[in-house]
Amino acid sequence: MIISDFFVICTAGSDRQIRAVAESVREAIKKKYGRLPVAVEGQPQSGWVLMDYGEVIVHIFGTKERAYYNLEGFWRQANVLLSIQ
Repeated sequence: MIISDFFVICTAGSDRQIRAVAESVREAIKKKYGRLPVAVEGQPQSGWVLMDYGEVIVHIFGTKERAYYNLEGFWRQANVLLSIQ
């Protein structure tokens, strides 16, 4: 079973930043591709927002939550297309 073709994983420093990143992603994808997410899970105050665009899933984490869930470790066998530290 294929979950998605691509994951985008990023970190924001606060719930306010998580909200801003999610809104920015939503508006940019809507403007450029005319698409809205199929589903959005989580809340900025929880430290993790997931935006499901079908082929692409965007994960926006708080710092602690990204370290805790360690998606990069879980998917370590996957190809990394771009990593910005």
